[in-house]
Amino acid sequence: MFGRSHGKPVLSLALQGGGAHGAFTWGVLDALLEAGHYRIEGISGTSAGAMNAMAVAQGLTMGGPDYAREMLAAFWQRVADSLPKEMTQPLGTDLNAPVGMQMVFHLTRWFSPYQLNPLDYNPLRKIIESLFDFEIIRRAQIKLFVAATNANTGHLKLFQNAELSADALLASACLPSLQQAVMIDGEAYWDGGYAANPAVFPLFKFCESDDILLVLLAPLVYGETPRTASDIQRRAMMLGFNSAFLREMRLFALLQEMAQDAGLIHGQLERQLRSMRFHAIQTHPALAELDPNTQATTHGPFLTWLRDEGRSAAHAWLQAHGHEVGRRSTLDLKDLFLKEWP
Repeated sequence: MFGRSHGKPVLSLALQGGGAHGAFTWGVLDALLEAGHYRIEGISGTSAGAMNAMAVAQGLTMGGPDYAREMLAAFWQRVADSLPKEMTQPLGTDLNAPVGMQMVFHLTRWFSPYQLNPLDYNPLRKIIESLFDFEIIRRAQIKLFVAATNANTGHLKLFQNAELSADALLASACLPSLQQAVMIDGEAYWDGGYAANPAVFPLFKFCESDDILLVLLAPLVYGETPRTASDIQRRAMMLGFNSAFLREMRLFALLQEMAQDAGLIHGQLERQLRSMRFHAIQTHPALAELDPNTQATTHGPFLTWLRDEGRSAAHAWLQAHGHEVGRRSTLDLKDLFLKEWP
């Protein structure tokens, strides 16, 4: 019933966070908007995923797909211009962490952001406040869900359209080793990735579309088992940061399997679970092997490379699976998330 709107399949998006690596998602969204095959109903985003969601929602509300593409480009161009050149220039190649950021991350081993940055300066605030109009975003038809983590309980906080603000976005992107906790209504918040990267359930609960497209900055399946100390630390960090998302997807896989086994006796929840269709656009394998510090690399050519990788991945997905939105799932949840279960 809700699978199409004016002849277009209706789609909801779940956008992972990953700092500057979110420029890959910029490329994915740019290609999807350019193709114009779908109507977007809801977007759930964490950290950089939330920034991309704001740009799309505001752009579509103000001027349609082309304007949304311009908003995405404007946001990432401002990110590229936000830090001094010595902080953004990569050391060696575009795929290495910049020497300035390497020094910053080294200092965070010994000093907290309350010591290193007592005035709580965050260049992202200026970008958000100058680019996004939250009055427009709050009345956007696209349903928005921005994830943050309560620093004192670990609970997930979801900011929806009416609650969105610059502070809500900064909370979703607050890395506690680099920024002071963001205070909202007396509560302290850290990066949403600790609790959901991103939250998928609100797209199931609050959106009518049966199709959910995951745009992933962390691979669902990695390559070889890491053996060096640095590679082990990198893998452990990525698995830890995405553990909430993996648990949520395992739950969806299990619930869908149970709904399928319900036979002819099932209610509204079982019918909704059985009708859900999942899809995914994943990063290029090379992105997963990058130094994690490159998530803070705002060097313009690096962001452009990520955007182009995202556009390429989206074009490949559109050609292979785009026509199946509204018809069938192109992501096998049982194989991905329940394969090793008894």
